[in-house]
Amino acid sequence: MLYPLKLKAAFKDYLWGGTRLRDEFNKQTDINPVAESWELSCHHDGQSIIENGSYAGKTLNDYIETESKFVIGTKAANKKDFPILIKFIDAKQSLSVQVHPDDNYALLNEGESGKTEMWYVMDAEPNSTLIYGFTKNISHQEFAKRIHDNTLLEVCNQVPIKKGDVFFIEAGTLHAIGAGALIAEIQQSSNSTYRVYDYGRIGKDGKPRQLHIEKALAVTKLQPPTRKPEAIAKLSCFTDYDLTILAQCDLFNVSHFHLHGNCNLNAAKDSFHSILVLDGEMALTCNADSFTVKKGDSLFIPANMGEYILNGTGEFILTTL
Repeated sequence: MLYPLKLKAAFKDYLWGGTRLRDEFNKQTDINPVAESWELSCHHDGQSIIENGSYAGKTLNDYIETESKFVIGTKAANKKDFPILIKFIDAKQSLSVQVHPDDNYALLNEGESGKTEMWYVMDAEPNSTLIYGFTKNISHQEFAKRIHDNTLLEVCNQVPIKKGDVFFIEAGTLHAIGAGALIAEIQQSSNSTYRVYDYGRIGKDGKPRQLHIEKALAVTKLQPPTRKPEAIAKLSCFTDYDLTILAQCDLFNVSHFHLHGNCNLNAAKDSFHSILVLDGEMALTCNADSFTVKKGDSLFIPANMGEYILNGTGEFILTTL
């Protein structure tokens, strides 16, 4: 059945999280802190649950297996697993300095795809930063020594951030979200993360959290990133909305809409649509059916569903393959 699916997220209580996803985005969970909400996910570490229609209570993965890859689209027809994972991230504290493997390494060593990701900064406290690669070229020997000596931050590229900033984090790029950032993340469907520095923090078991130094040494690109964040976003203004292209690559295409009226979209045969509502309230109309979506909502629009309309005032992110 082809209808817009409203999704309930899976939640993560990592120690660096806060309360903004519960307080500001109306996420219903008893866990504390609420570090991440996995808004669109078929990953075994946390799956989205359908809230509406005949599939209510089923996982998104159940829906896809029942309805076939027809609902994902032709671009994913040859993929073994659902290719995308979309999150909200509330970093009350800084995340660990980390890196993700590419497809080849991850498939061989982790049994899943690699992890290239894109960040959209929904909000950031004054003086918030993130780590985005290195400030200079370094050798494997220097990288290993700085991890051992706890001097790694001296060569990390610290970037100030503000609402609306965009970062494309290719697999192999050293990175970390800094304290005070609220992020929407679009990524490959992978949970392979290699920590190299964690500020000496202690986990729930009373021990320092595990580092993954050997794997990080094997996959990290030891030079400054070649892509500039400000070069990614491309803005176009229309009568009823402003459209910003955030990312275009062979893994996903991501656009930000600032809506103040009507927006007509079409889920064709090539790809599903993911709608992630960042702010405001809108009516979604498909055929004769209409329902309200608001800040914090996540929707899966099946491929081949055809035209639908969003009407209202707000912001949302559209992701397709």
